[in-house]
Amino acid sequence: MIEKMTRYNFILLGGEEEQFLAGLQELGVVDITRSFKPVDDASNQLLLKAESLKDAVAFLGSQDFPDVTPLPVSAEDPAEETALLQHRLQDVRFKLEAARKEYFLRKPWGEFNQADFDELERRGYKTRWYCVSKKVFNESWEEIAPLKVIHEEDNQVWFVTVSDDPDYSFPVQEIAAPGGDYTFSEEQIKQYEDELLEIKGHILGLKEEIPEIERKSAQLLTDLDMYLAGKGSESAVEGYVTLFEGFAPVEEDQRLAEAFDGMDALWYKSEAKLEDNPPIKLKGNWFTRMFSVLTDMYGRPQYNGFDPTPYISVFFLLFFAFCMGDAGYGLVLILVGFLLKKVKGFADMAPLVVTLGIGTTVIGLIFHTFFSMDMLTWTCIPDGVKKFMLPSKIAGYDGTMVLALVVGIVHLSIAMIVKAIYSTKNEGFAKTVGTWGWTLLIVGGAIVGGIALAGVLDKAVTKWVLIGLGIVSALAIFPLNNLKRNPLVNTGLGLWDTYQTVTGLLGDVLSYLRLYALGLAGAMLGFAFNSIGQMALGDGSSVGGWIGFILIVLIGHTLNLAMCALGAFVHPLRLNFLEFFKNSGYETSPRNYTPLQKTNNNQ
Repeated sequence: MIEKMTRYNFILLGGEEEQFLAGLQELGVVDITRSFKPVDDASNQLLLKAESLKDAVAFLGSQDFPDVTPLPVSAEDPAEETALLQHRLQDVRFKLEAARKEYFLRKPWGEFNQADFDELERRGYKTRWYCVSKKVFNESWEEIAPLKVIHEEDNQVWFVTVSDDPDYSFPVQEIAAPGGDYTFSEEQIKQYEDELLEIKGHILGLKEEIPEIERKSAQLLTDLDMYLAGKGSESAVEGYVTLFEGFAPVEEDQRLAEAFDGMDALWYKSEAKLEDNPPIKLKGNWFTRMFSVLTDMYGRPQYNGFDPTPYISVFFLLFFAFCMGDAGYGLVLILVGFLLKKVKGFADMAPLVVTLGIGTTVIGLIFHTFFSMDMLTWTCIPDGVKKFMLPSKIAGYDGTMVLALVVGIVHLSIAMIVKAIYSTKNEGFAKTVGTWGWTLLIVGGAIVGGIALAGVLDKAVTKWVLIGLGIVSALAIFPLNNLKRNPLVNTGLGLWDTYQTVTGLLGDVLSYLRLYALGLAGAMLGFAFNSIGQMALGDGSSVGGWIGFILIVLIGHTLNLAMCALGAFVHPLRLNFLEFFKNSGYETSPRNYTPLQKTNNNQ
């Protein structure tokens, strides 16, 4: 349900804003009208500092050096120190890689003295460097120019030539000179490895400060929230008086009144109205709170609207179970839910997954499906239990398909009833007679039709009841749909509304066939994996057959479960967000309840 809000207005003398906002922060329930974007240089700096600390935590958390000992770090600015260490880490790693490549190139040439070769060049001798495979190397090349083999390793030969003819040609490609002694590269590698070890130690030392960095980041965000709340105020009387507007739940009225009386501010309150754009806070029980995230995905309701979470919670669970439609998959989801309780970051999802698993198990039992096997064929299940399972055919049609359409009609009927009730509440009965007419025609007709099909009413009584509903509904839909308008205008608008409702409603009802189609697709795919596994098993006389059977069934049902779960999430969400919200007249609010609160640094 939507919690009722009280609107508060405060009048303060200039300069008392900070102390006042700190008091509101301690109370933790007052939502101050503010902007969440940086409004000036000061707020922008606070935001940048908080984001830099957040980036530092992300980097430090991703680093792990098991064989490195943490080193103490003294950093007044952990974000700046982390950025410096990150830059040094990348730079030293790059230099170390380059030194290792140089060492690899210089090592075959042994000790190298560039001065000796400079002296040869000064005397008019040209030195060239080569590396070829042993198969290519030919000792007769000494006839072209004096040649000296420096190193041989595996199938490679490194050699140099010296000649006073700088333009002599050679049958293989020349390579670059070593450029330095390999021992120098060894020293560089050792230097960079030591420096890298030191940097990693400082990173691990700083990593131990993550809780304190997160506390500083939270405090900066709290300061930013306070600052923006102050900037959301309205200055009056040439800046000498400051006016604030805030909202808080009605249940907090008494506590807040006592607190505000102790503050240096004039204040008054009034009942929040739609035109005040009050923030929306939803209140629910343990069951509906699991599904509140789905409501927030679409948007919270307007202040004078209705909370869709109770409807979403029931029907999303039902639709999800319909799409899965397998008791075996439901048991797997329950197991996954219990395992998620032990996984950090996913524990909050565990109750929802377990609930969806329970719903899937129940519906799967009703649909008599267990890992795509038909339980109606199991002799171990008593006939008395099988009577509670959905029959394969209802009135000659597939039982699951009929049930999906019936559930869809119920879902849309509830949406229309909700729309009629809240439209009357907000606009009055005189302007919503047409809405009640359509509700009476469709919902009443569905109820009467259901009772007739159950055999409670005979055909003659059903006929006259439907005629009566039709007449009353026609009067409400056409000439009387708005008692404050001309009947001729009402009739014209009623005709247009009839066209839209009839065409739209038919498509909406047929949309619920997706519940049947998705469940059928999952069952057929699972059945296919079972059949393939049975073929691999054969008569069950070989170990290989059992291994193939287990692998095919296990992998196949795992993939099928994953695909079914994806469809079972998306499509029920669509049925609630489109079909239900459209027929219930649901409208969203641009503002959620975000009270000014003091950050808990112990969390």
